[in-house]
Amino acid sequence: MFWRKVVVLILVIDAFFLTSPALADWTHPLSFSNAQLARQDFSGQSLQAAEFSNANMELADFRGADLRGAVMSASTMTKANLHGANLANALVDQVNLTGADLSDAVLQEALLLRAIFTDVKINGADFTDAILDGAQIRELCNIASGVNSQTGVETRYSLGCK
Repeated sequence: MFWRKVVVLILVIDAFFLTSPALADWTHPLSFSNAQLARQDFSGQSLQAAEFSNANMELADFRGADLRGAVMSASTMTKANLHGANLANALVDQVNLTGADLSDAVLQEALLLRAIFTDVKINGADFTDAILDGAQIRELCNIASGVNSQTGVETRYSLGCK
């Protein structure tokens, strides 16, 4: 008899949570971890908190995408188009961004340690409070220019260039 009451209680609690208006709209973040996404078009999409860890996103198009809080750790994004994308609070650590277009992107408070920035375009990118190491900052300051159209922040200022 005791176990029957426990089962009924669990079913009632489960039914409450599945029909609760506050929880009914909640969805799990998208996961593309370990995926082959080369040349995929994600332009303009809402991808907040999406997971792209260890993914191949070579030549992928993320123009104007909302990637706030996305996880892109240890991925390949060579020649990816991130023009105007919002990567605030994203984890972009250990990502190969060789030849990527980060112009006018928002990278505020993004974690970018050990990311590769060879031949990137960063005109107008906003790196305010992003986590970069000294060598990355020096490398990016050599090519930094412009003002971000979304935040109004100068790229060189956001990197702390002298």
